[in-house]
Amino acid sequence: MSKTVHVFDYLDAEEKFEPASVTVVFGDESFLKRLALRSLRQRVLGDETAPADRFDGTSAQWRDIHDELATLALFGGGRRLVLIDDADDFVATFREKLELYTERSKSRNVLVLDVATWAGNTRLYKCVDQHGLQIECRAPQKATHSKNKVLDEERMIKWLGSWAATEHRVKLPAKAARLMLDLVGPEFGLLDQELAKLALFTKPGGELTQELVHDVVGGWRAKTVWELLDAACDGDAAEAFSQLERLLQSVDHPVAMFGQFSWSLRRFAAATRLFQRFEQQGKKPKLREVLQSAGFRDWPEKGGLEKAERRLVQMGRDRAGQLYRWLLEADLALKGSHSSPERSRFILEQLILRLAKQLGRRVPPATAAKSRRN
Repeated sequence: MSKTVHVFDYLDAEEKFEPASVTVVFGDESFLKRLALRSLRQRVLGDETAPADRFDGTSAQWRDIHDELATLALFGGGRRLVLIDDADDFVATFREKLELYTERSKSRNVLVLDVATWAGNTRLYKCVDQHGLQIECRAPQKATHSKNKVLDEERMIKWLGSWAATEHRVKLPAKAARLMLDLVGPEFGLLDQELAKLALFTKPGGELTQELVHDVVGGWRAKTVWELLDAACDGDAAEAFSQLERLLQSVDHPVAMFGQFSWSLRRFAAATRLFQRFEQQGKKPKLREVLQSAGFRDWPEKGGLEKAERRLVQMGRDRAGQLYRWLLEADLALKGSHSSPERSRFILEQLILRLAKQLGRRVPPATAAKSRRN
């Protein structure tokens, strides 16, 4: 039976996963690692705030770690928790010793390795998977039909709602959680900070609305994204790039901005698809009603529907009809070949140019009317 588990599953059912003599906490999400380590302290030491015997993985020696693991707790009867921070170098240096210890150890004391990378094709991984416990601490993913891994947004949204209720004592509906994820991105520490901020705007047990999330979390950044997209749809790439530069000065990574781009443009894409579907059914839809069905409202700014209608008209059927494909291509690139800050900026710039580029010659209204008469 595999003993490798995602941190969400571990925290949901801690009693099913007993801390083993060798326990590995791996992944790139430091916030999720803190939650896993807090739980391990509680399970092993009886207090989630109790200090562990900590070592620096860049300088720790196996003989010292082994001595700690072989020593009884100071007051007897309890277990010891030995934590090695940044243990990637330690694992690389003492891999064989760790393999033997994992297979043979019967100690009640717990060695926790905090690593960033943890390859599943190594003997040590397989040993811990069989004899120990491995907790994956990264954003949950799911496989697509093409077997590529993408962010499991539904699971993230469910976690956000649960975390808001248990840790911040507020209700976060799924739609508000999705908006929050789009605005912030899958950055768990930032999401927790934003939830703490939002909780100040309502009473305990109160509900966080989409409007509140947009105003508090989005703030001027959300407004600037609108201005950027407006300029791009108008064909003013220079102004759009100026707004992009301003936004990039305020965030750590361009990927953190893509959620705001995606949230805004997906609604235009949905409206376009609805409009086309009605036309195929022989109906004559009203653009404003289609926009409302796609999620546009007259908030947070007065006249929001009117502005959305104007922007979609400016964008045109050709560009709006390609939005889903463009967003998918950008998302895959940002999670793969263009994940570095320098290369990910290029993806955002490419998306702006696609929006700003005039696809096909526009026919002046007078010329179009003359053509219809003929």
